Amino acid sequence: MAVTEASAKRTDVEARRQQIVDAASVCARRSGFHGSSMAEIAQQAGLSVGQIYRYFDSKEAIIAAIVERDMAEMRDKYSELRDGGTSVLDAILTKCVQAVDDLYEPERAALTLEVVAEAARNPAVACILRKADTEERKLQQDLLRDAFPDALDERERTARGEVISMLFEGLAVRGVNNPGTDRKAVGEVLRSVLQHLLTQPPT
Repeated sequence: MAVTEASAKRTDVEARRQQIVDAASVCARRSGFHGSSMAEIAQQAGLSVGQIYRYFDSKEAIIAAIVERDMAEMRDKYSELRDGGTSVLDAILTKCVQAVDDLYEPERAALTLEVVAEAARNPAVACILRKADTEERKLQQDLLRDAFPDALDERERTARGEVISMLFEGLAVRGVNNPGTDRKAVGEVLRSVLQHLLTQPPT
């Protein structure tokens, strides 16, 4: 009984934290994190400010939860690419068009850019993002090490990984600036570029 009650309490806490994160995401898309007060987030969540502070001690802590949610999704995607039953290269190339659709999604793109904008002005948020980026780069390099040509040295592998990150992170910007683009065509070109980066030796 005690174990069941503890599990239920943990589930309730997680649900309430998710409610607050969702509300903060709405506020950030509307006013930016910088322009969203804890009172506004509380109102959006249908809670009091005091209730918000029971689960998060600052706005930065809410942003950290948003980033961690994205990182959990990222870990799952890397696991799917690695354990999907095909080569890493084939798995990546197959997912290109879907990746464009996901990253062009207006609400997701807007929230991503708001987090980056807040990091540009808030050192605490910058630290959160850089820590997440360090983890993601490690996941990426672990995944791609076997896919890259043997002729690449560590410097070249790292640089190509950085370019791949630039391509995918740039999709959020394009999703805001040009949401009506032909996503299928973009996905096909992205596939071609990735195939070059992942298979061609240095010239």
